[in-house]
Amino acid sequence: MITRTITIIFALAMLLAQSACAAEYPDPKLWDATIRGFALEDEIIGPQHGAIVATGSSSMRFWDNRIEEDLAPLTIISRGFGGSNMNDVLHHLDTLVLNHKPRAVLLYEGDNDVAQGVDTDTIIATFTRAFERIHAQDDAVRIYVLSAKPSIARLAMWPAMVAVNERLAKLANADERITYIDVATPMLNADGTPNEALFVSDMLHMNQRGYDIWRDTVAPILRAGELSHE
Repeated sequence: MITRTITIIFALAMLLAQSACAAEYPDPKLWDATIRGFALEDEIIGPQHGAIVATGSSSMRFWDNRIEEDLAPLTIISRGFGGSNMNDVLHHLDTLVLNHKPRAVLLYEGDNDVAQGVDTDTIIATFTRAFERIHAQDDAVRIYVLSAKPSIARLAMWPAMVAVNERLAKLANADERITYIDVATPMLNADGTPNEALFVSDMLHMNQRGYDIWRDTVAPILRAGELSHE
């Protein structure tokens, strides 16, 4: 019954995506308190220049408990903040990323952007502005951008997320400093629907099996790209 329901939702998804009205990004200042917390942490710990900053929404935030182990021996600064979108990252880029003077950035956004009704062109333009700001500080910084993931809870939005992913892959193909990492495909069943076994009860956030897939997909690419520069 669940599989049949998922199939029906997926069949209607394109129509729903086409009929949805584009929305503006929420005010990124909503995250000011969270960002101040990161700034205080940075002040306490001291400079960590030359590491890899991992930032993005809740899927990145909930990786925090094991990301350093999963991506070892690389040094990771975890700066995920749940509920965020790409415009939030762009607005707070100094504290999240630039102040760390990173060697590389690992980024997960796009999921909430689509869920908030932001159109694909605006999402990609926001990613692009963030990339440009990062490279304006240091044009050698490597950026690893993860695809938006599929989920049961947002199945109707999946076609819009696929469109975002395709555009992100195109951006990466045009710039050798940007690497697109497809974490979405390994999370899909043979019929193209999300694997229910990878999610917690809200059917949006991943359980540890989901993060095993992220580890197995991201770690080899990140290590190959970064250990060669040491």
